[in-house]
Amino acid sequence: MKGMRKNLHYILAPLFYLAVAQIGSSFTMQGVSTWYPAIMKPPYTPSGVVIGVVWTVLYMLSAISLIVFVNAARSKKDVWVVLSVYLLNGLINVLWSYIFFVKHLLFLAVLDALFIWVTVGLLMVCTWSYSRISSMLLVPYFLWVSFATYLNFIIYRLN
Repeated sequence: MKGMRKNLHYILAPLFYLAVAQIGSSFTMQGVSTWYPAIMKPPYTPSGVVIGVVWTVLYMLSAISLIVFVNAARSKKDVWVVLSVYLLNGLINVLWSYIFFVKHLLFLAVLDALFIWVTVGLLMVCTWSYSRISSMLLVPYFLWVSFATYLNFIIYRLN
């Protein structure tokens, strides 16, 4: 039983990111076909298909990053401190979809996106000393959120 608990993160990390993706997607679906097409967007806004593929890859990389980190962490305390940042990041990621697609609060969505960006950067810093691989797996997420935050800001300005 102890060995099973030791390896639980191999199941829980992907399940967590699957839940983040599913819940976020359910919020996105509430506005993506009605409200979202009606708002002004810059011409370089990626298509929904591209956005969906990118987020799927980013969630997979995040789950792998979390698994690699847990395997490299030196103590349970280290795991719980950094795990709390992964959990916070997932929560505010889901919250962004709710704020943007359900409530249409564009400025608040920009602030939430900035918070996502900060937590991804924090995860990269926190995991670096345990595993450079874990940290580097988050680079695409950081780059995408940088672009997405900028895009979110432009959409806010246009609307």
